[in-house]
Amino acid sequence: MAMADVLAHMKERALKETNPHLMTIATLTGHAVRAVGDGYSIIMDNGPAVSKHVAQTMQTAGNLMGDPFEVSTIRREDYEMVAAPSEYEDTLQCNNRPSTMTNRGHQFPAAFMIVSSGLDKHGINSSQPLPYSHLDIAPSSGPFPGIPTGSPIVAMVAKFLLGRF
Repeated sequence: MAMADVLAHMKERALKETNPHLMTIATLTGHAVRAVGDGYSIIMDNGPAVSKHVAQTMQTAGNLMGDPFEVSTIRREDYEMVAAPSEYEDTLQCNNRPSTMTNRGHQFPAAFMIVSSGLDKHGINSSQPLPYSHLDIAPSSGPFPGIPTGSPIVAMVAKFLLGRF
């Protein structure tokens, strides 16, 4: 929930910026580890970020720099998972099962972030679309407890700071 609060705040700031791109990065789900295995970061884009090919270029940067990424897609089932179960709630954060036992267990948290932050009002057909990418780095972050890796820093530097991709 804390990450969603910050994302909501940054969404408001991004609406006043030129060419913004919002991102969240978390070691969020065991499902991500089961889906892609150890050593790979996962990136998921909302519609405006998809139109800018953010995930694909991050994947290319990661592959070429030795910091591999897998691309996952946020789908309607993910939004259905976080839909309010009654008129008394705005959204549902999670179910009662571990992410490893939940279908689309690493994708639906990105849908939750989008809905709870209000980014769902700034999709591709909005008058103010805001690109947003969520990175789940649980598979690439290293053992816990243990020494963490630097993933996905190398790929992000290559894409965003060096502008190679």
